[in-house]
This record gives sequence, C-alpha cells and structure tokens, in this order.
Amino acid sequence: MADLVERLVPDELWVLFRRVVPPTEVIRPQGGGRRRAGDREALAAIVFVATSGCTWRQLPPVFGPSWQTVYRRFAQWSRARVWARLHRVILDEHGARGELDWSRYAIDSVSLRAAKGPLTGPNPTDRGKLGSKIHLITDRNGLPLSLGISGANMHDSLGLEPLVRGIPPIRSRRGPRRRRPGKLHADKGYDYDHLRRWLRKRGIRHRIARKGIESSKRLGRHRWVVERTVSWLAGCRRLHRRYERKAEHFLAFAGIAAALICHRRLTK
Repeated sequence: MADLVERLVPDELWVLFRRVVPPTEVIRPQGGGRRRAGDREALAAIVFVATSGCTWRQLPPVFGPSWQTVYRRFAQWSRARVWARLHRVILDEHGARGELDWSRYAIDSVSLRAAKGPLTGPNPTDRGKLGSKIHLITDRNGLPLSLGISGANMHDSLGLEPLVRGIPPIRSRRGPRRRRPGKLHADKGYDYDHLRRWLRKRGIRHRIARKGIESSKRLGRHRWVVERTVSWLAGCRRLHRRYERKAEHFLAFAGIAAALICHRRLTK
C-alpha cells in the first residue's frame, strides 16, 4: 500500500500539498475514538478516483480509509479551494524556475456529457442531452494556468474575460509576480471586437481568427498547445463525463487534473 500511495502522491507533490491543506481539527482533545485517517492516503485515493474514473463506492480498500472518509475529505478540501491553491503553488514553482513562457498564450474549451447538476446545458453536438464545458488558458508550453466550467450551451467568447482575470499572480525568476501574457491566441469563437478592445486595454496583444476572412489552420500552428492540454485533461478519466451533482466538485476534479499536469512537467 505504501508503494501505491508514493506512486500516486510522490514526495515532491506531498510537500507542496502540505503547504495548502487546512490544519487538522482535533474533535476530541481528551483522546479516544478512532484514529484519523492520514491525509496522504486520502489524497492518494482521491487521485486514484480522478485518474481511474471509478466511483467513490468502487474505491479499493487498499488505501486504508473507507470511501466515505475519502469523499468527506474531498468535499472538505474542495470547499476550502485546496485544489486551486495547490495548482497555484505548483505554478509558482514553475515561475521561480523560469519555466513559464509568457510570450504567447492560447485559449479554448471542450464540451462533455453531464448526467446532472447545475452549470449544465444543451450540448452543442446533441441538443437533446445535457453537457458541461471546461474553459482553459495555457502558456506557450501548454501548462494550464486558468480553468473554468459552465453549461455546454455557453458561448466560448463569454469565458475569455473571466479566464484572463482568473490567471493568478505567479512568481517570476526575477522581479515581481506576473499574470498578463504578452499575446493571446484564440479561434473564431472569440471573434468579437469588444474582446479585442478589452485585451488591448490591458496591454495584451491578440491573434483571433476572423470569421469568413481567414482560415483557422494558420492559427493552429500556435493554438495546438491548448488542444494538446485538453487531451491531457482527458487523462483524468473522471472528466470524460460529468457525474458530480455539485458544480464545485466537478471544478475540483478539473483543478486536480491541472495540478497533476503541471506537477508532471515540474518533475521532468
């Protein structure tokens, strides 16, 4: 069991996670009761659920904590925004090493089937079925920097401003923290003048394909990195289809996937 936990939660990831996890509350200061399950074992079980796509009830008992305990820990950490903070801490490590390329960013989204819950809407490819959408901004190397979720019927252009605002201030190798890219690439779904004006006002150059004027193929020379990152997100099988009733839990799994992608690049 120890080998499995260390494989799912390497020492480097565990050190970073301990920096963002809330302190443990002692319910019985006088002692007694059952010993609290370890956070590392619970985190390994959550990563297993995220990557394997199994349900909470199908969680193997090899991790130690019961599936009910793991789910409660997941819900508690999701309310505390632990996954977003973990993602930001890992991005800070990349920034301190000078591994983030701020010269060119790319934005895109992906729709998936949703069984239930808020932030769902008619799927563009099949209006008779509900779906959700993951919106994403990556740097030039494809590292996910900002994530968001919405109903599948939300237009891509509505996600640009929240995603750009959602880029956290990230450490730099030298100088102050940074959060604005030099240039943003997008497809024709973002072809609106008010978005171009909004980006220019913030000192961000843009390269957005124009409808009916130019082909998206040339733009794809730079946008392919975000499409590759979308395929990396699919490595988190829990994101193949949305089963979470609560939107914050669906966003939590997207945040876990983004943190794992950034951490894998950090350890290369």
